[in-house]
Amino acid sequence: MVRTLASLSALLLAAASGGAGLRAQDPGPFMVVETGRSFASLQDAVGAIGGGQGTIRIAPGRYGDCAVQEAGRIAYVAATPGTAIFDGGICEDKAILVLRGRAARVEGLVFTHMHVGDGNGAGIRIEQGDLSVAYVRFVDGQCGILSATDPHGTIWIDHSTFSRLGREPDGSGAHSVYIGHYGALRVTASRFERGTGGHYLKSRSPRIEVLDSSFDDSHGQDTNYMIDLPEGAVGRIAGNIFLQGNGKENYSTLIAVHAEQGHNPSAGLVIENNVASVAPGFQWTSALVGDWSGEPLVIRGNRLGERITEFERHPAR
Repeated sequence: MVRTLASLSALLLAAASGGAGLRAQDPGPFMVVETGRSFASLQDAVGAIGGGQGTIRIAPGRYGDCAVQEAGRIAYVAATPGTAIFDGGICEDKAILVLRGRAARVEGLVFTHMHVGDGNGAGIRIEQGDLSVAYVRFVDGQCGILSATDPHGTIWIDHSTFSRLGREPDGSGAHSVYIGHYGALRVTASRFERGTGGHYLKSRSPRIEVLDSSFDDSHGQDTNYMIDLPEGAVGRIAGNIFLQGNGKENYSTLIAVHAEQGHNPSAGLVIENNVASVAPGFQWTSALVGDWSGEPLVIRGNRLGERITEFERHPAR
């Protein structure tokens, strides 16, 4: 009994003095929801899920973390949308999130200051698997989302904002969104603005939807097309708002179809019910659609302001 009381007294003394044996560890900001375990680094949380499926809930804060997902299905979700900010941390000299698992979902995060030496620093680099992005902000960097090639993968961008992204002053750099040879791209209810060069949305995917989104170039600088489908595509571009700005590198076209070599069919691509206008002081003429494919497109129901023509045909590539 005496030993028991003595032991209890020793434990209480250790607790009162901050002894390591009883001190609770502060939870890390990256919690795997399915297990309740928290981690100090995002990469450790990703590693804990491994090839399985899980959700990483991210506490409010500003982080220099980055992570590479090699496998599994992982959701990266802000505990409170807009308060989990990833600022400048880059993995593999590519992106804040480098994704090549089976699938990823990114929700409610903010990515900023994405810079690498070759000009292609991104918030998200998707190299394989499906990706869905919702309520995410990409601001002040080279590229918001950049993809590699996965003909079987799909990408869905919803309710997200891309601001002050694009080419660097030295001429290197990227586009606000660049999608390579991915199976399909869908963009809904998203905003593109204040570009610093390149195109706002460039996609080599053979299937595309861009719906109910806005492309505001009124404060852009050295920008090019709003939507560039360089190898053509089928699908639908509808219900979007385009505002052509004065700081263009190329003011000729808002939506470019097959302006480069490529093999994607474009016959039947629907471009409808969009609204296009120009910023005050704009003195040139732009085409809503510039087409190099030579294939029959469906263009209808668009509302065009002054200095915007509906269609311009170019020699097929």
